[in-house]
Amino acid sequence: MTAHKLTAKVRAGGCASKLSPKILDRVLSGMPRFSNENVLVGFETSDDAGIYRISKDIALVQTVDFFTPVVDDPYTFGAIAAANALSDVYAMGGKPISALSILAWPADEDASILEKILRGGAEKLKEADCVILGGHSVNDPEVKFGYAVTGLVHPDKFKPNAGARVDDVLVLTKKIGTGIITTALKQGIAKLEHIDAAISSMLTLNRAAAEAMAEFDVHGLTDVTGFGLLGHAREMAIASGLTLEINSADVQFLEGAVDYVRAGALSGGLRNNRDFVSSCVEGTCQFDDLLYDPQTSGGLLISLPETDAARLLEKLPHAFRVGCVRERGVKPLLVL
Repeated sequence: MTAHKLTAKVRAGGCASKLSPKILDRVLSGMPRFSNENVLVGFETSDDAGIYRISKDIALVQTVDFFTPVVDDPYTFGAIAAANALSDVYAMGGKPISALSILAWPADEDASILEKILRGGAEKLKEADCVILGGHSVNDPEVKFGYAVTGLVHPDKFKPNAGARVDDVLVLTKKIGTGIITTALKQGIAKLEHIDAAISSMLTLNRAAAEAMAEFDVHGLTDVTGFGLLGHAREMAIASGLTLEINSADVQFLEGAVDYVRAGALSGGLRNNRDFVSSCVEGTCQFDDLLYDPQTSGGLLISLPETDAARLLEKLPHAFRVGCVRERGVKPLLVL
C-alpha cells in the first residue's frame, strides 16, 4: 500500500462505509432495555452519544466512531477521523476530554503510513483539548480508524435530538456533499479544488459552532454524518414527535457536489440511506440525492427559536437555515 492508494483499498470511504440504517434499526429494535436512573440518554432515541450521570453536576458523554479512509493522505485521514468522532460529543452540548483509538490495519503494510494516520488524529484531538489515553488494534486487510470519545456535560444542560419544538428554525453549520465528492475521488473524476474544499470542511471541528450556540436557547441538536441530512433529521423528528420541514433551496452544497451527482458518483451508503429514510419523507427536490448523502465530519443541525437563530447566524457566518419545525404532519419529514 502507498499513501496515494488509501481510498482505492476500501469498498466505501468514511461514513459511507457504515452499516445500513435499515439493518441497524431492525436489530436495535429487538435489543432489551434495562432501566438505570443514571442513564439520561441511551440508544432508544438514536441520539449522537450516550449520557450517564455520575453526580448532580457532572454527566459523562460517551460515543465511538470509526471508518475506512475517506481521503488518500494518511495524516489527513487520521485528522478527519478524529474530528468526526469528536463531533458526537459537541452534538450533545458536551466538552470532549479523553479518547481511545480504534484501529484495523494490515500487519504487512508500511508502518510509516500508519504512523502518519495516528499523528493526524492525535494532533486534531490536541486542537480539541482532548487527550488520548490508549487504544486497541487488530490485524485486518481493510484499514479502519477512529476513536471512542468521552466528554463532560452538566446533567441538566445536555442537548438531545428529541427537544425540537414547533416553530423552531433549523440551522446547519456545514455545507453538504462530502460523500458525493469523496466517491468522485474514488472514481478518479473529482477536481483537486473540490477535494480540497471537502477536506477543509471535514477537518473543521464543530467546537466553534457548539461554543457559539451555548448562549442560545437550543432545543434540539444533532450532527449530520453517515445517515445524511434527511436521515439525521428523521431521527430528530421522530424523537421530538414532530415534522421537520426542509427547504431544499436553502440547503448549501459543497462546490462540485451537484456536478458529481449528475456524473453518478453515488455511494452505496447514499442508496442505503434513501432506502431506509425515503418512506418518512413527503415531497422531493431536484437534487435530493444530496439530502441522503452520507456526510463525514458533517455540521451540526440545530433547532432553536427564530430570534436566537438570527443571532446565531450572525456569530456563524458559514452556517445557514435549512427549514423549520412543524406540528406532526403526514410524515416526519417534509421536503419543499
